[in-house]
Amino acid sequence: MRLQIIDFGFSFSLFFSVQKGLGLHSNEIRPEDELALNTANYAFTVLYNPALMAVKTSILIFYLTLTRNQKVFRWANFVTLGVVNAAGLALTFVNVFQCSPLNAVFLSDVPPNAHCIDIVTLYLSSSPVNIITDLAILFLPMPLLTEMRLPFKQKIILVVTFSFGFFVAVVDVIRIAFLQRAAISRSLELKSIHIQNTEGVDFSWYASLSFMWSVVEVNVSIICGCVPSLKPLVTRLAPKLIKNTGDTSNGTQTGRYANGETPVAVPSPAATAINPRRSSPSPTGSQAKATRNGSVFTRRHSSRSSNEPIDILDFLGHPETAVTLDTEANTHTSTSYPPDITFFDFVNMKNPQSMLKLNNRESIAPIALTTLLFFLWGFAYGLLDILNTQFKTIVHLGPWHSLGLHGAYFGGYVFGPLLVGGPVLKHWGFKSTFMTGLCIYACGTLIFWPSAVLTSTPAFILSNFIVGFGLAVLETAANPFIALCGPLENSEIRLNISQGVQAVGSVLSPLLAKRVLFKDVRDVASLVDVQWTYLGIALFDVLLAVAFYYLPVPEASDKDLEELANRRREENMTKVVGVPVVWLTLGLGIWSQFFYVAGQEVFSTTLARFVEAAHPDSSLTSFDFLTIGHSVFAVGRFLAAFAQWFLKPRWILMVNYIGMIVCAVLCMKLDGSAAIVMAMLVYLFESGTFSIIFAISLRGTAQHTKTAAIMLTMAISGGTFFPFANYAAYLNNGESYSFSVLVALFAAGAIFPIYLNLVPAVKKQVDPVPNEYLRRHRRRPRAHLDTMPREKDNPSLGGVFSRPRSLVSNPDHLPDLPFPEEIHRTSLANDLLGTTSNSSSASTSRSNSHANSISSRISVPNQRPSTRIHDT
Repeated sequence: MRLQIIDFGFSFSLFFSVQKGLGLHSNEIRPEDELALNTANYAFTVLYNPALMAVKTSILIFYLTLTRNQKVFRWANFVTLGVVNAAGLALTFVNVFQCSPLNAVFLSDVPPNAHCIDIVTLYLSSSPVNIITDLAILFLPMPLLTEMRLPFKQKIILVVTFSFGFFVAVVDVIRIAFLQRAAISRSLELKSIHIQNTEGVDFSWYASLSFMWSVVEVNVSIICGCVPSLKPLVTRLAPKLIKNTGDTSNGTQTGRYANGETPVAVPSPAATAINPRRSSPSPTGSQAKATRNGSVFTRRHSSRSSNEPIDILDFLGHPETAVTLDTEANTHTSTSYPPDITFFDFVNMKNPQSMLKLNNRESIAPIALTTLLFFLWGFAYGLLDILNTQFKTIVHLGPWHSLGLHGAYFGGYVFGPLLVGGPVLKHWGFKSTFMTGLCIYACGTLIFWPSAVLTSTPAFILSNFIVGFGLAVLETAANPFIALCGPLENSEIRLNISQGVQAVGSVLSPLLAKRVLFKDVRDVASLVDVQWTYLGIALFDVLLAVAFYYLPVPEASDKDLEELANRRREENMTKVVGVPVVWLTLGLGIWSQFFYVAGQEVFSTTLARFVEAAHPDSSLTSFDFLTIGHSVFAVGRFLAAFAQWFLKPRWILMVNYIGMIVCAVLCMKLDGSAAIVMAMLVYLFESGTFSIIFAISLRGTAQHTKTAAIMLTMAISGGTFFPFANYAAYLNNGESYSFSVLVALFAAGAIFPIYLNLVPAVKKQVDPVPNEYLRRHRRRPRAHLDTMPREKDNPSLGGVFSRPRSLVSNPDHLPDLPFPEEIHRTSLANDLLGTTSNSSSASTSRSNSHANSISSRISVPNQRPSTRIHDT
């Protein structure tokens, strides 16, 4: 009722404003109507946020009634509910006190001693909150709806019913387009966009259409929120639209399900636990038919039979009776995987398989899917760099502020893995972490909108931080996913290829931004116009997160990680200076990663300055050299992946660090084209370093692998601080001297490859061995008994090609270990032989014959260990 009152007042204020001159130019409005127009506009702006907040709150509260046991769903609802009400309340107070003093809001000309907030600018800057909450309300119920076991027609109607919120998002985008056009029109008149209103601005003209679409947005939201309550009308006007074609008069259904199966009645656990002693007789006749056609997923209202199938009307009419899925049981990664759960209709979701059991061919599909995320954050990083440059030019930021924008992005890597990425990865797995990172990244890209509209440096710094935070959450899962998905001997190869795709994205996005998106960005108005690009990126991120929910993403449980690491426990637990070698390797790997990323970012931020100092007469611009450097960097990662087929990863890492240090020193000593060539070689040697450090550091960390991945991702935050030190060195002693900071950072990181290549125990721990993955337990043909067994010691002299390949080329050429049932038969045979030793000769003969037949069936497993020891 209160929502209706607020909406009526909100809509009536617009109609009254139109009657008094809204939509006309200021010089066309009659003087006697100005006070009434200003009063109606004030009422409109004050009531907009409460009206929108009320309708969204009612929808979210309705969502909470859909389930009682879905903790993740409920928490997501509560978070969205909190954002809606916090933002709505804050914006309401801003609108109430939009002028100081307050009575200035009713005056046509703002007095010199008063100031007012421009409402169009405020609406435009707050639009990301509306888009984010609209998308959340649209997609929140979809997992529950698509996983319900309902007949096909009812499922379609149910999903379409809850998808009407899409129209609200469309209307919101249209409203934003008119708000943006109004803001740009105003900026052309004022030559700048600023939150402070100015006398003489034609407010009634440029704000009219955006106000109209605000009313449309609120009322369409109310209509969409009321759609689920239309069941009596639908039942009366179109009953066949709801019922299946196979419905009979007695209420049972024989209609087909979407996948051609019939529903199976699943008794409620609570029902079976009421009286466990009572036995249920087998249903016959009509009872069996009712059971077969009964509800799979929900319990009927008390007035209906419990065996009748639920339809959309029962769901919408009695949401509290729905029995929900505990999807969290399917996402915990610290224990073994539960049985597969198959959902009818839209979704046939199998429980995730272990990525540690995949061979090279089976890992191609999930790796290709995850590599798309690598391209996404490479694209975002390149686009962000150009946007920061444009923003710095337009608002005239100095070098220190520019480094502050850069540092804010990498500052997200300090908190993202620790606060969000790590907990989500440990409790819900890789898929959930991917989805969380994408959603945070989408929010960060949308915040670029108000920062550009307000030309606010703090807002722009905040948007950089949130983007870095989201990508840090994404990278917390993506890097270990690639390293673990498939045989571990190829971890560095897979990660370098995926990181190479990321580097390709960082090359393409600056070219696209410089040549197309930001080609004509010379003032604030054109910068606002570019924000549609970020709206598109945000929508793509959200859709990709939804796609990841339904895609089969492999997981790695702590139990599987521990089992795989225990196969080389002796190598991993050997102590160096009193510390198990695996933990010493991890600690030095984090150290090296921190200083490597710091050096990489120092070099990236100083390249333009270095090019101008070393080769001022070049026909190429600093942007051209930066593009060439990033291209060399991308190619270098693919070359590093190729080299690891022939060379050990620790060798390549050592060569990379030596090359980076030598080329950085030569950059200090040379000038002209030679200095530029050395700079490009720094990019080449940098290229494969990150992936090799990450993959080597994860080896053997067992059940602590995800914690190790969190710490390695946090080490990327090294790019936050050292660019400031480099710039300070440049101010004090010039460009050449500033490269001493770069040399020092690379030298600090080089401790890790020196350690890897000089300590024998470390070599044995970090060097890959053939076929290091969890194999499936399956019986193999007995014909393959003469194949090469897996050697325990590391036989490789170089890369992948130098290792014994017979095991990889044919996974069936593996030693056939005895199965538990065979061991049991062995014990049974021995017992039979022992108990029949004192019997008669005829019985002895029969027992021996029987024991021999049993022993012949298990002779190969019993003899296999001795063969394996002899071959080794």
